[in-house]
Amino acid sequence: MNKNVIVGVDIGGTTVKIGLLQNSGQIIEKWEIPTKRSEQGTDVIDDIWSSVVSRLEEQDINLETVLGIGIGAPGFIDSENGYVFEAVNIGWKDFKLTEYMSSLSGLPVYVENDANIAVLGENWLGAGGQAKDVIAVTLGTGVGGGIIASGKILNGDNGTAGEIGHITVDPNGYTCNCGRKGCLETIASATGIARQAMNVIHEKPTSPLAEVYQVNQTITSKDVFELAATGDVDSIEIVNHTADVIGFVLSNLAVTLNPSKILIGGGVSKAGDAILQPIKNYFTKYALPRTSEACELRIAELGNDAGIVGAAYLVKISFNQ
Repeated sequence: MNKNVIVGVDIGGTTVKIGLLQNSGQIIEKWEIPTKRSEQGTDVIDDIWSSVVSRLEEQDINLETVLGIGIGAPGFIDSENGYVFEAVNIGWKDFKLTEYMSSLSGLPVYVENDANIAVLGENWLGAGGQAKDVIAVTLGTGVGGGIIASGKILNGDNGTAGEIGHITVDPNGYTCNCGRKGCLETIASATGIARQAMNVIHEKPTSPLAEVYQVNQTITSKDVFELAATGDVDSIEIVNHTADVIGFVLSNLAVTLNPSKILIGGGVSKAGDAILQPIKNYFTKYALPRTSEACELRIAELGNDAGIVGAAYLVKISFNQ
């Protein structure tokens, strides 16, 4: 029987995105289930598999036509052995993910860090265009990242390669969730942008940012971009400072890898050119000219589907499909 279906799974802290995909990457069906945290980590995997089984039945897809399961999981991962050292948001520690899912499903299972599968997905069917050397940065609640070098995802010696969000940009800066100070994540994430806005609000209680805060009792990165578009000087300054720091980090990474593409994804990237253009400007300012000439900065295209597409790609390349 022709094995032409792949299961792609993208495990997040609150929801798990699941897809049934063709070998070509085309999505047959996609859905989400809540992430059920458990100390052993088995609950969420049990939930995923029972959900997949019922969808396969609904779609009248025979299990024998499924090539394998690709999984993106948060945390530090040994992708070769499908082992999760730690995934704080889910409560996993020393969890044999591949082994457990294989025993449930009877299928080949491939595991990679969630940021890395998003990069693989974007490079396969999104903005990367199957480039050989790619840097991707995801600006969301935190800052994630992934690096493809000579066509392969970089994991490094113990799974921390491509942790772009934890490059130090200010040794005296804010404390990061990782326990260190001044990581890129503390400035360039949606949370970091909102924090910069709160600083302005405290200093300038009559500013447009403060007015929005008074109405909503909160301030978001989206508010900052919307105010910047209306010409608010404080918001423009926050956007420029954020883009400056990102451009600086990317220019240093680019001189290390010499990529042809840098992809910007995550919720903050929905601002489009309002964030991309200033990042490009600062990247060009800081980068070695020969490096920046070879490199195109683009907004990621696949959105929330990048993870399941990249997870499917893990299976596809393992079988040289």
